[in-house]
Amino acid sequence: MTRTSHPQSKIFFVVAAIVALAGSGGCKKQGGSGAAPAASGSAAAAGSAAAPSGPCQEYTLKICDKAGQGSPTCQAFTTATGFMSPDACKVGLKDIDYAVKKLAEGQKSCDELTGKLCKEFGPTSETCTMVSAQTKQFGAEKCSMMLTHYEEVVGELRKMEDAKKPLNPELQAQMTRGSNPSFGPADAKVTVVEFSDFQCPYCSRAAEVVHDIKAKYGDKVHFVFRQFPLSFHENARQAAEAALAANAQGKFWDFHDRLFKNQKSLDRAALEGYAKDSGLNVSAFKKALDDKTYSSQVEGDLKLGEQVSVQGTPTMFVNGARVANPTSFDEVAKQIEEALHTGTPG
Repeated sequence: MTRTSHPQSKIFFVVAAIVALAGSGGCKKQGGSGAAPAASGSAAAAGSAAAPSGPCQEYTLKICDKAGQGSPTCQAFTTATGFMSPDACKVGLKDIDYAVKKLAEGQKSCDELTGKLCKEFGPTSETCTMVSAQTKQFGAEKCSMMLTHYEEVVGELRKMEDAKKPLNPELQAQMTRGSNPSFGPADAKVTVVEFSDFQCPYCSRAAEVVHDIKAKYGDKVHFVFRQFPLSFHENARQAAEAALAANAQGKFWDFHDRLFKNQKSLDRAALEGYAKDSGLNVSAFKKALDDKTYSSQVEGDLKLGEQVSVQGTPTMFVNGARVANPTSFDEVAKQIEEALHTGTPG
């Protein structure tokens, strides 16, 4: 029996792709495979052809500029021109207006979709800006599908908009409860909460941001670190439990730094080595891992992350407002400054 995908799931992933293209990098939660998308047929084929140069490069750039750099048309064209002779590309360039006209006809569904969504959410809304920029990457087929299921698309986009809204006071308070790794005064005007995964490369960048936060705002903000190990990172869950075992001995931040500096080596033997290097009581550390002492705390962080719509790592909040790019200190600092001056992240 052949299994077919439900249209609703296709719509979700197309809408999620729009948001992902517009957003900052991060390790995303699994929705299907959880792995990075495989190369498309055309992109994979491009690996066997020489990269276009000369008139073929110019031809490709002009087509991709009109079709969208990430669109299937651009990918297919890049592959094709890799096999074309310079003379053939020169002929194509002479007739470029014909190709551009055809591309414009194909883009009509994307233009219609953009117009409807911008009217729905408002021409100055973040959703309108995002959709206007990103639908160019999809091509007519995906835009047509989204128009066919327009109400579902609007519903998914509204969910994603809602996830960006500041958290209510109860959820904000819940994120700071418990014996979680932290620094800064508990009664600070500004609270920063991060959900992180020790095996996620983007989280190692956010770790540098955390150091900068501590250096500049350590006496002005209360920073709380929460565990959010992603299921497809095989060593992330054990590393999270190990970090909490280090926290119980007052050595979390040193251990935190060692894990992020050694992300490719987070197996049990490596964790024990980092425990020794951090000056931990290794026997107590091993027992905590053997007994899974901190497994329930990690599970609690994961459930809390689900409640506050953590879709990947790193995810960071300033006074309950999600930070768009937690790997940028300038962006995090801007929200902290606004919160320090107004009591809200602005």
